[in-house]
Amino acid sequence: MSVACDIGLIGLAVMGQNLVLNIESRGFRVAVYNRTASVTDEFVARHPGRALQACPTLADFVACLDRPRKVLVMVQAGAPVDAVIEQLIPLLEPEDIVVDCGNSLYTDTERRDARLASLGLRFVGAGVSGGEEGARKGPSIMPGGPASTWQALRPVFEAIAARVGGEPCVTHIGPGGAGHFVKMVHNGIEYGDMQLICEAWALMRAAGLTVAQTAEVFARWNEGPLQSYLIEITARALEQVDPDTGQPLVEVILDKAGQKGTGRWTLINAAELAVPVGTMGAAVDARILSSMKGLRLRASAQLRGPGAPVEDERAAGGAGGAGGPGMVGGAASDLVDKIHDALYASKIISYAQGLDLLRTMSQKKGWNLDLGAIASIWRGGCIIRARFLNRITEAYGDDPALEHLALSPFFRDVLNTSQAAWREVVAGAVHAGIPVPSFSASLAYFDSLRSARLPANLLQAQRDFFGAHTYERTDRPEGQFFHTQWPEVIG
Repeated sequence: MSVACDIGLIGLAVMGQNLVLNIESRGFRVAVYNRTASVTDEFVARHPGRALQACPTLADFVACLDRPRKVLVMVQAGAPVDAVIEQLIPLLEPEDIVVDCGNSLYTDTERRDARLASLGLRFVGAGVSGGEEGARKGPSIMPGGPASTWQALRPVFEAIAARVGGEPCVTHIGPGGAGHFVKMVHNGIEYGDMQLICEAWALMRAAGLTVAQTAEVFARWNEGPLQSYLIEITARALEQVDPDTGQPLVEVILDKAGQKGTGRWTLINAAELAVPVGTMGAAVDARILSSMKGLRLRASAQLRGPGAPVEDERAAGGAGGAGGPGMVGGAASDLVDKIHDALYASKIISYAQGLDLLRTMSQKKGWNLDLGAIASIWRGGCIIRARFLNRITEAYGDDPALEHLALSPFFRDVLNTSQAAWREVVAGAVHAGIPVPSFSASLAYFDSLRSARLPANLLQAQRDFFGAHTYERTDRPEGQFFHTQWPEVIG
């Protein structure tokens, strides 16, 4: 290879291709390699005049990189990442850097970091969020690993990341697997956010709004406090018409949700750390239940609900009311406003749970995560980018030791003032038999969090009764444990 390259990327699926074009557009020369050589050749041929170097073999790929070599790996998480690393190891030299840009489990990242470090090589797990568009135009990037390695990668990452207020949406997250752990939690919050939006839409549809009217509602919401990428694409998705049937496209999409596993990983890690993340848990459960389409169809013919009182009592401003297409008025407008407040409050709880999980893991691992900085880099490029992330950044800027997002003045006030609408929406949904698992879980979390006393005292009595697990007393110093000789149960 006659021309040295600044950086190289392995894995030319859609995300990899877009990331390469982004890097090259920022003035870097990029070496590219794909297991199928024809994919590499076709990709470079489609972009003549670009500073791209097609490499037919991994040996050629490594040979054309400037030292210390910087290798980005963008392949499927799990065994494929390990396979690429093992093929690279004999070709690399001390201080070369391998960066896994996929959605890898953070414990895999830490294992790979230890393996490469023992060989004198450097490894980074970097979460990359933003989908295809973000990869091409500017993603949010969450790199972990040693600070010295971050300095080597910083010029490239800051050049290609999204920017908000002139600041790049990338920062050094922390050592080891911190980058991939933060990306995992980001995805868990994303699961909660998407489910909450779907529940808000389901409530509006049950109230009689047409799909077109709900699209208008989401478009309007995107101009206010709920402004976010997910609200924006929701409005656009609801506007889409199916060319085959003339119906709104969403109406002909089968109601079976997919998932790639990061949401489940979040729940597993939260359980291991004893951090409640009910909003995300309900969102994962909802996806799994949605995939059980056959069972749901059979159950729908046998299990009775309360009927459809919301549909039977459609407000005048609904789909068939005086407002007509393009307008939502009267009682329906009032309901939409309440759903807005319930969605906003639930969204705050979802983010609060994710940030609490990050705080807890940071304390356990000694990562010293900067939650304000993490919220800041999520403001652009990533899937959960939203206006209110500015408020989260401000909350941790005002109080870096903030114990819980819900206790910051701004979010505390929003939750307190939103709860009347929040409760009415959840109660109405339950009364009507409309499933709102993440709305309900968020409200239950809020009520548990604000309760100075919970029925866990009875739970501790039960545990001590059957297993002598002991309990603490309200009239004795904390940390003293007691056991009662409970009466014998006969039969």
